[in-house]
Amino acid sequence: MTLPIPRPERLARARLLAGPEVGSAVAEALARATGRPVERGGSVEGGPYVYVGAALPDALRGEGLVWFHSVNAGTDALLGAGPWPDGALLTRTVGRMGERIAQYVLAWVLAECQSVPEFAAQHARAEWRRIPSELAAGQTAVVHGTGRIGSAVAGLLRACGIRTVGVVRTPREVPPGFDAVAAADEAVAARWVIAALPLTGATAGHFGADRFAGMGGATFVNVGRGATVDLVALEAALRAGSVGRAVLDVLPDEPAAPGDPCWRLPRTVITSHSAGITADDDVVTDFAACLRALTGGRIPPLAVDPTRGY
Repeated sequence: MTLPIPRPERLARARLLAGPEVGSAVAEALARATGRPVERGGSVEGGPYVYVGAALPDALRGEGLVWFHSVNAGTDALLGAGPWPDGALLTRTVGRMGERIAQYVLAWVLAECQSVPEFAAQHARAEWRRIPSELAAGQTAVVHGTGRIGSAVAGLLRACGIRTVGVVRTPREVPPGFDAVAAADEAVAARWVIAALPLTGATAGHFGADRFAGMGGATFVNVGRGATVDLVALEAALRAGSVGRAVLDVLPDEPAAPGDPCWRLPRTVITSHSAGITADDDVVTDFAACLRALTGGRIPPLAVDPTRGY
């Protein structure tokens, strides 16, 4: 699919609208970056418009929408709300999310190698007992998702001497940050399996019983989307030992209530979708970069294909 590039003259006279998710500091920075005022809750009449926000109101789904810039990296909820308007460009905010998520993954990898969970449990029991550590270098991590975030995760793990294998749907060159690639159903012996997938029709439920059964006791870390994982299958795999541990920063339904069964998954830590929180600077920086690309007649690298979901 060829993504739309707004005509320069139409983009130049487009009004800039911001959703309620855009704070005043971000709105002011966007106004400075574009040289035009940021409107909130205004009428969509009066010419073309650019919208910055997390959700697209129904009133804005008309032909006047030139470009929507999402303040989030994931666009599955946005695209799932209805057909995407014809001719409207969609871009997203990534910022330094890849760096943040990569450090999150590395933190849990090293914590596991140094037996941090076991030592914390011993401390709570006032128990003194040596626990051997292990080196991360020389071990293997399989990363599902080889885009910006997956590549950042792989690059940081690789810098620690961990062999990184990226899972791809079709054979191709090895992406940046990876040592090798493998097909989705190819068996790869790994110490860690990292999920960094977007949520699309093709990735929903990607991690099910069969995939978990082949993990050979690896630790599973999900920093992608919660709905890519079948939690019932994950629980069975944890109890069977085919998954050794799990770290889940995302869940199919968020936030998880105190009584949610996910809190009772064995050998699992759940964090509050906080591995890659988007900062205000990320929104402004990425919007400005997209605007520069469009002004130059180019498709921004952060453009999203609505038919693919990423």
